[in-house]
Amino acid sequence: MLTRFRNLAYLSCLATSFGLFTNAYAAEELPAFTVMGQETANQRPATTYETPISNLEFDPRVDMQVRNITEAQGDISIRGGTFEETGVQVGSVTLLDPQTGHYNTELLMAPEMLGEPKVLTGADSAMRGFNSNAGTVSYSWSEITKGGSLTVGGGDHNLNFQRLHHASTGSYSNSKEWTWGAEIEGARTESDGTIPYGDHAFDRTSGRIQLLGPDSQTDLFAGYQDKFYGWPGMYSTKNYDETEDYQIRLFSLNHSQEYDDGYFEFSGFYKRLSDYFNLDRKNPPAYHYEAWHESFVYGLALSGTHDLADNFSLNHFAQFTYDNMDQSKVVNNYTEEPSLNLRNGYFTDRQYYKISLVPEYRHSLDQNEEITYKAGFSWDDTNRDKQRFSPIAEISWTKIENQNDFKNIYLSYSESTQVLGYGAIGGPTDSGTFRSTRDLRRSVSKNLEIGYKFSRDEWKLNTAIFHRWDDDLIDWTFDSNWTKYRKANHVDIKTIGFEVIASRQWDNFEAICSYAYLKKNEDYADPSILGSFYALNYPEHRITLGAIWNPIDSIELRIDNEWREQRDNLVRREKGSPNRSTLSHFAASYYPQRFEDLELFVAFEKPWEKDFQEIPGIAAKGDQFSFGATYSW
Repeated sequence: MLTRFRNLAYLSCLATSFGLFTNAYAAEELPAFTVMGQETANQRPATTYETPISNLEFDPRVDMQVRNITEAQGDISIRGGTFEETGVQVGSVTLLDPQTGHYNTELLMAPEMLGEPKVLTGADSAMRGFNSNAGTVSYSWSEITKGGSLTVGGGDHNLNFQRLHHASTGSYSNSKEWTWGAEIEGARTESDGTIPYGDHAFDRTSGRIQLLGPDSQTDLFAGYQDKFYGWPGMYSTKNYDETEDYQIRLFSLNHSQEYDDGYFEFSGFYKRLSDYFNLDRKNPPAYHYEAWHESFVYGLALSGTHDLADNFSLNHFAQFTYDNMDQSKVVNNYTEEPSLNLRNGYFTDRQYYKISLVPEYRHSLDQNEEITYKAGFSWDDTNRDKQRFSPIAEISWTKIENQNDFKNIYLSYSESTQVLGYGAIGGPTDSGTFRSTRDLRRSVSKNLEIGYKFSRDEWKLNTAIFHRWDDDLIDWTFDSNWTKYRKANHVDIKTIGFEVIASRQWDNFEAICSYAYLKKNEDYADPSILGSFYALNYPEHRITLGAIWNPIDSIELRIDNEWREQRDNLVRREKGSPNRSTLSHFAASYYPQRFEDLELFVAFEKPWEKDFQEIPGIAAKGDQFSFGATYSW
């Protein structure tokens, strides 16, 4: 049966806010607790096979801005930040992309290989995040479990998908404490799409081996993915039937280790992207434009905590990353034009460095109550940009009666910085739809927030109020002639936000709901700039509601809903797209009693406002119905 969301969003957010506090302490200190849970009712999408980012559009902690489907290209926004401001982390290392942040969510791992995503914000993201200002979506490597599954499904719009996963485990060298594991997964999908020229075809192959000890876990991963998808006006917002076709190779090594005075986690990765973009697939096209890009990036990261005394610890993080815009070629009207490629900037590779050191002092008030003080800094530098030191501070009060009864109040202030990739600095400066700016400065984000978290029996509550100052944020802006071009420019933005997530569990019914409010004040320092496609594309009000109901043991019903009121936007207004939208995902599973390892499922995703554009000027998606079966062993 599908993984349940027993502890839901509140507990995952709690785990990240406590950070290293959840590691084992001396017997007289607060009890440790472990939290796992999902934040949406549905984990399997209605549109394709499952990926680590599937159904994040209903996650109350993030906002997904989608071209085609989430698994084709889903941009993650946290607390109104841009997709470029959001980091995606696996283990300790953040997997950024040299070309553009649109590819940050390209995770090739099978869902079974990773834990549920944690969303790091404020002080947590400032310490452990890398080149990301608004927040970080963080995944851990899971322990391999023996078994497997086969999923076959289809739906309207000629959708069909298949996925095979298998894992084996055993003792290592006849030891009772050491085990090995190996798993492999293959998946494919294709569809004509929910609108004309909105088709897709994906293939993914991934595998890993694991060595698990009493105090350690080592994972070696390799994956390959080939993706093709189309969408009208996908980037240009014009009347072109655009397509993107790219191949990704990803390799990763991760090792986590507990020892007497703390723990550490070491992560490394290598990623290569080969990308082909076609502005118009028609033959002959309305306007001929093709682009080929080849980039690679690798990185190493080390994070952990070291106990210097019974109540004093040092939290630490470091990451080094090297990226390279290896090749870039643009053919315009059947003629190669070197001036339009992404290698026209001052450099075509970059080295990034970050070190965070945050001491932590814990003051016990009684056996189940304590105050924690954190104060430290991070240092960011590259071989192309100026370095910067950023402060990180947090004070929190925590009281834990037991694993299901605890309270937490925290106040934090943190700063973080970011530099952007070659799409913003290496492209043409005076021609084309997307125009770069050579001398973009390092952006700085300052975040002040206060939060309260509460759990008792079946109730969970998580609230936060925050104020974020983004100085020299890099945004793609437009003037009154928004159809001609967008340009990478700086903007100062002040964001005020409030969010609340609540969940409740009954015997056979579970529910989670959330509300988020965002308000931005922007200053582009240029009266000709009238708006943006990303920084000002956010919901001022957003509500989510998810539920799982088991009327009988063999039937499970799941529903996710999202309602939003988007900030008014010049492009959205001129395209006739409404500011309000409702999106629903209905699903049901039947588990025949005679075949306990078989699941029969149906799903339906419904955007109720047919003209709502998740990214202004880009075509809205349609309904999708799907069905299938999963056999597990």
